[in-house]
Amino acid sequence: MESPREALLARLGLSGELPHLEEALTHPSFSNEQRKGACADNQRLEFLGDAVLGLCVAELLMQRFPGADEGELSRMRASLVNPNPLAAWARTVELGAALRLGRGAQAAGERDRTNVLADAVEAMMGAIYLDRGFDAARLFVHAVIAEPLARLTEGPERTRDPKSELQERVQATGGPSPRYRVVRVEGPPHHRDFTVVVEIDERVVGEGQGRSKKLAEQEAARAAILRLWAGDADAASEVSSGSNESEVRPSNGALPRTEDA
Repeated sequence: MESPREALLARLGLSGELPHLEEALTHPSFSNEQRKGACADNQRLEFLGDAVLGLCVAELLMQRFPGADEGELSRMRASLVNPNPLAAWARTVELGAALRLGRGAQAAGERDRTNVLADAVEAMMGAIYLDRGFDAARLFVHAVIAEPLARLTEGPERTRDPKSELQERVQATGGPSPRYRVVRVEGPPHHRDFTVVVEIDERVVGEGQGRSKKLAEQEAARAAILRLWAGDADAASEVSSGSNESEVRPSNGALPRTEDA
């Protein structure tokens, strides 16, 4: 019977030796439950994969959007290099099933957590870079970001700061200014993952995650725009009226709490 790891490799079209794959798919919780030093987790590979991802995305955007300036390129890169699109891709290939998690993390439902999946994707980028070289890593990165990249269009409407766009849209309806709140901070001090919600008139309308508070706020604003305005003719009246029908809860089910980071 095919193991989850073998099934993952088959779905990704990867064959041959990948010596660092097991490490890339090992969550720290699994390593912590083993004898000290017996099993490496994927944090070092994630560190390397994050650099590989950033370089490959920057290279691709430079090629794809020759007329974009530095600010536009930075905003497009931020929309691609963050946990949300990485985790979305991971779910499409069922990467979570191949992860090695500790018993506590498994019981807590960590296998499908956005940050856990995104970290594993970056670790796989690092593993492929070490085992197959940069060209293979580049192809893997391109496959991971293909869908969100296809949605990008060069120009101010897609590359502008989503926080500014949300602010302008809400002001146009006569609603109160959006308010951002950090609801969760995870990871070691050198590699934080922030989860932020954005509220309008004391109701949560979007949630985002990122490696900094600023990136998480941008993702929350982008989520709010998609939720409130994507094909919704009644969005303007909903924002200005303060209706609670579209309230969004943070993904962990907790109510938003005030926290500075």
